[in-house]
Amino acid sequence: MKALVLFSGGLDSTVCLGLAVKAYGAGEVLALSVSYGQKHKKEMEASQRIAEFYGVKRLTLDLGEIFRGSACALLEGAAEGIPHADYSSQLAESRGAPVSTYVPFRNGLFLSSAAAVAISHGCEVIYYGAHADDAAGAAYPDTSAAFNRAIADAVYIGSGNAVRIEAPFIDRPKSAVVAAGKEIGVPFEMTWSCYEGREKACGVCGTCRDRIRAFRENGLEDPIEYETNGEKAHAE
Repeated sequence: MKALVLFSGGLDSTVCLGLAVKAYGAGEVLALSVSYGQKHKKEMEASQRIAEFYGVKRLTLDLGEIFRGSACALLEGAAEGIPHADYSSQLAESRGAPVSTYVPFRNGLFLSSAAAVAISHGCEVIYYGAHADDAAGAAYPDTSAAFNRAIADAVYIGSGNAVRIEAPFIDRPKSAVVAAGKEIGVPFEMTWSCYEGREKACGVCGTCRDRIRAFRENGLEDPIEYETNGEKAHAE
């Protein structure tokens, strides 16, 4: 194996998977999907289907016990529901603290685990899909460029200079992720981004709103179905 992709089945990680397959070939790519007690388990189902689409080997890892007891709204059993607002509104309400769907140090844990798997399977690079919109205003501090530099250095040093981290969109907006995915033919219709784990994407949670806007900024229509019309969700 040459590349490991930290792969949720969402839009961003699917574009990373497509980029890795294009660079190395499906036989040299390993997809790692992590279950962590998230409400939106449909992303795990999506990751299985998309891995099959690309013909890559997929491994799963369950880290749910680590987050048990967390108040994060994204996790099963949380008292708070998923916010139906854009991230700027959520940050205004939280007074600049991470939003309620921030899973404590999730990317640090995921990337450390991915590094161990990558070393074990002889992978030389880990792809993950953090982008600048997620880091804006410290909504998700473990998606920032500063965090990426630190964790990338730690993984490279801790792996004996054997594994590097590739975050191709770390300083680019989500619209750039969609543009890159369109260019390489990513099956957007198979991806799942919504934080609500219902039959259709809700259209009003922060990640749905970001996704809708990213497609619009590319002059494209998002191929997935929403409970709430995407135009209306974006305007609210």
